Amino acid sequence: MRIQKYVSEAGIYPRREIERMIRDGRITINGTPAHKNSMLAEEDMVLVDGKPLVKVEIQPVYIALYKPVGITCTAQSSVKENIIDFMNYPERIFPVGRLDKDSEGLIIMTNDGSIVNRMMHSSHEHEKEYIVTVDKPFDEAFLQGMAAGVPILNTVTKPCIVSRVDENVFRIILTQGLNRQIRRMCKVFGYRVTRLKRIRIINIHLGELQSGKWRYVTESELSELMYQLEEDLK
Repeated sequence: MRIQKYVSEAGIYPRREIERMIRDGRITINGTPAHKNSMLAEEDMVLVDGKPLVKVEIQPVYIALYKPVGITCTAQSSVKENIIDFMNYPERIFPVGRLDKDSEGLIIMTNDGSIVNRMMHSSHEHEKEYIVTVDKPFDEAFLQGMAAGVPILNTVTKPCIVSRVDENVFRIILTQGLNRQIRRMCKVFGYRVTRLKRIRIINIHLGELQSGKWRYVTESELSELMYQLEEDLK
């Protein structure tokens, strides 16, 4: 088992924090600092900050948050206007994935570290849906070009679903999450994104939530989400 998976299953640390802890030498295996490719045998002893890693029995929490523009999706307390301080939730939670500081909309918050990698792994092609406003009207060629794949970041984006909402507003459904992907895609065609709102992650919808508000994921939503994540493992 990889060290990252072993530590995340303790349900204490989000995956990104585990990666930072490994880089900082805070995680050891049999007294030797772990590295990102470390594999564990059953008899290995893992310490975090010199103490044994103990799995914490916690009640899982799953929250759908409407992140406003200006909030940064990080658990690092040193970052001003971070999402943890913004929510001020009474228990330790962290965001699943990211949504740019200048973007808004749905993000999932949880204390369940075991689902983060499964939701974020690019090979699973989970859908994320956005409503995007650009700085000027566009034609059908723009929609077709966006849907077909766009050369950015030394690759070509995967084909996606794009449809018109208004003269300068479109809906896009992605199955990948490159850095600032939609903004970069639009820029290739000469458009600048003025508003980007995520309205769905897999089967979880933003719905009628207002900016800055949150709700618990319903039991039916969670059941469907877990079913889809289990299907990924088959």
